[in-house]
Amino acid sequence: MKEQTAVIALSALAQEARLRVFRALIGAAPDGLTPGALSAMLDVTPSTLSFHLKELMHAGLVSLERDGRNLIYRPEIEQMNALLAYLTDHCCQGRGCAPARTRRRVTC
Repeated sequence: MKEQTAVIALSALAQEARLRVFRALIGAAPDGLTPGALSAMLDVTPSTLSFHLKELMHAGLVSLERDGRNLIYRPEIEQMNALLAYLTDHCCQGRGCAPARTRRRVTC
């Protein structure tokens, strides 16, 4: 993933309503959700939801499929995984990431 792509995705998620929408879609994967179901679940007006879904689609984090008269929004799991891989690519400079164990004193 390129840096600019990561910035766009992170910017899209850096807004409370969009993060809630994305998390709801992740929970509904792989089936996805209709705008009506999302609106009711998150108590977001349809026009506001439409704006946030458009931003998530622009970032490549959400896809749209038409199923007859219904619109189905789904999370782009591969894009999410690519973003996570980008963020953790140089984690701990190749060393293990588990925190060092600390000894606890036992007091009576």
